[in-house]
Amino acid sequence: MRRLALALVALAVTVAAASDARAADSLLDKVQQKKEMIVGVKYDFPPMGSINKDTGQPEGFEVDLANEIAKELGVKARFVQALSKTRIPLIVNGNVDLIVATMTHKREREQAIDFTMHYMITGQRAVTRKDTGITHVSQLAGKQVASVQGGNAGPNLLKVQPKAVLVQFQEQTEALLALKQKKVDAVVSDDVLNQWWVKNNPDLVLVGKLYTIEPYGMGVRQNDSRWRNAINQALMEIWDTGRYHEIHFKWFGQKPEFEIPWYPK
Repeated sequence: MRRLALALVALAVTVAAASDARAADSLLDKVQQKKEMIVGVKYDFPPMGSINKDTGQPEGFEVDLANEIAKELGVKARFVQALSKTRIPLIVNGNVDLIVATMTHKREREQAIDFTMHYMITGQRAVTRKDTGITHVSQLAGKQVASVQGGNAGPNLLKVQPKAVLVQFQEQTEALLALKQKKVDAVVSDDVLNQWWVKNNPDLVLVGKLYTIEPYGMGVRQNDSRWRNAINQALMEIWDTGRYHEIHFKWFGQKPEFEIPWYPK
């Protein structure tokens, strides 16, 4: 019995030591030491993230939000491009410290990375040209519908319209060009992008209503609660002080219609 008790004590000490070592090895310490946070953002997804034609620098809602988080942490943000298919590998391989790239929080993605609290709620639907006459998702049966690799808009479409024919591209800009060149009949994506496209392309129109609800979360590496909690704390401070609402108004012309209640006050 005594041997068992000693073994259990030794195990507890070992687990505690390992836990302390992981805590001491938090990305938070490394980021604050180098005074820089590397953030993966979209370059093809206005108004969330895109490249300014004049400056050549990334801009958008998520870029501004990441910059505010960096300020809260006392560091600067450095941005790299994240495609839908590269978002998770960038985190897993340690190429970035944080992903802020229109990524829906999904259970299967938690097998590889962790997520922060949700910071935006949107949904998905299709965009088409006005000359197609398509007004409802039912009319996408047998139609060529563009989506991006690594995103979930295409697979989600097949759940509501399994007869659609998906045509995959690496970037949203490629999917939009294919639509405008009449190589596909529609594009499916998150509605924050759809709305931007329709606003800036008078030949395009939205198709029906949203067919999903998409809660965006920021991607972080697994098993680093100090880093994840630091991002969450920064995000809540930005929300509570109204800076989030200012950024949202800057890019969308209105205050957010949703709340961020998933965190203790």
